[in-house]
Amino acid sequence: MNPSQLWTAYKTIVRKEVVRFLRVWSQTLLPSAITTTLYYLIFGTFIGSRIGDMGGFSYMQFIVPGLIMMAVITNAFSNVVSSFYGAKFQRNLEELLVSPTPPWVVIAGFVTGGTLRGILVGAIVLAISLFFTHLPVAHLGIIFAFVLMTSILFSLVGLINGVFAKSFDGISIIPVFVLTPLTYLGGVFYSISLLSPFWQMVSKLNPILYMVNGFRYGFLGISDVPVWASFNTLLVMTVAALWINLHLFKTGKGLRV
Repeated sequence: MNPSQLWTAYKTIVRKEVVRFLRVWSQTLLPSAITTTLYYLIFGTFIGSRIGDMGGFSYMQFIVPGLIMMAVITNAFSNVVSSFYGAKFQRNLEELLVSPTPPWVVIAGFVTGGTLRGILVGAIVLAISLFFTHLPVAHLGIIFAFVLMTSILFSLVGLINGVFAKSFDGISIIPVFVLTPLTYLGGVFYSISLLSPFWQMVSKLNPILYMVNGFRYGFLGISDVPVWASFNTLLVMTVAALWINLHLFKTGKGLRV
């Protein structure tokens, strides 16, 4: 395929993905907005008013970056895994795989769709937070870098889950038993400096801790871990997830129900 044909194939997949989640916005965008508003009310307003400052910021300001990142992770992952497995279940994927479209273009198309949904939901959650608190911006470039790379990473992870899923139940295992625990234990609602040394060490094994803290550093300028460590962790995981996807598409493993 020449560059023009590759671009057309990529645009077609992206358009399909974006139209898919925008058509059912009440199921793809609205739930995160409602859920996060409840978090702001319960944790930020009601409970946060009884908690002191966190690193010189109010508790509401402290948790907002983490809640945005949580929404980005969940939506980027769920968009790709549900769309890809749906295509596989309906046998639409086979038509795409037998076409001249290279695997990397297929991966890029699905990942771009997930990334756009993750960033869009993150922007909605950020906009809602401004009704509850003032959120400073310390490093705008770091904010954009972390939200973009996190969206790409979890879109890639969602694609891996979609490849291996054997049923619709299979696409909910990772979110329920892996992503949710890691996210809640990833420093969204607390600073690991409040933990004992042992649990601080255990927390540092959680990769989502680095994403949340890197994103929080972009807004507040504070972080429980070095920003360079957060960025490197995110970069290594993204490259690894991309390599796994390319390998799966090359070998064809799990691409059929």
